[in-house]
Amino acid sequence: MFYYLLKYVLLGPLLRLVFRPRIEGLENVPASGPAIVAGNHLSFSDHFLMPAMLRRRITFLAKAEYFTGPGLKGRLTAFFFRSAGQIPVDRSGKDAGQAAIREGLKVLGRGELLGIYPEGTRSHDGRLYKGKVGVAVMALKAGVPVVPCAMIGTFEAQPPGKVIPNVHPVTIRFGKPLDFSRYAGMEQEKAILRAVTDEIMYAILVLSEQEYVDEYAAVVKERSASQQGTRERRFPRAPLS
Repeated sequence: MFYYLLKYVLLGPLLRLVFRPRIEGLENVPASGPAIVAGNHLSFSDHFLMPAMLRRRITFLAKAEYFTGPGLKGRLTAFFFRSAGQIPVDRSGKDAGQAAIREGLKVLGRGELLGIYPEGTRSHDGRLYKGKVGVAVMALKAGVPVVPCAMIGTFEAQPPGKVIPNVHPVTIRFGKPLDFSRYAGMEQEKAILRAVTDEIMYAILVLSEQEYVDEYAAVVKERSASQQGTRERRFPRAPLS
């Protein structure tokens, strides 16, 4: 119930007023039945903008940290995500990917829309990164179409670290559903999973027109942080006189 209160009364109208998002290809999202909506991930606001614009309810697999943050901000974030029906997924440990797949398949098994960001994390620089194969596993196991989605302008509206979004035009673009029924029963084949995932990412790339990086976003983030730490140790800030 609170999901629809957020969507139609509390949050949705505010998002439409502030961002005035332009929606393209909404007819490509199935009106009924299970499907995966796979999108790029540029901003924290993506979690709210896309669901607010869809006619159907969509459930996202959200990182568990959104539900366990400290302080008032953490409690408010957890409240919003729980109220919106989002599912926390623990991304730590070797079984994290399997847990996410199990939860995603439950959503699809109920005939609902599942939202997923194949990159696995937000882009820290606005580029599109290599997708993880979990989206392919779920698509093949559940036998459902994948609708590619591009969020355009949300990086500029709310870049990493910014709490209050900028007023910036946003476009949400949905592509034609991708059918992978030709690979039915092949979800154990690594080459097939990689091919399916790359096809999904290419569809997102065409829609978003981002620069593509053939590496995982988390790996690049970690490397960038490590390099930044090395520079700070090598060139310590001079004390103020």
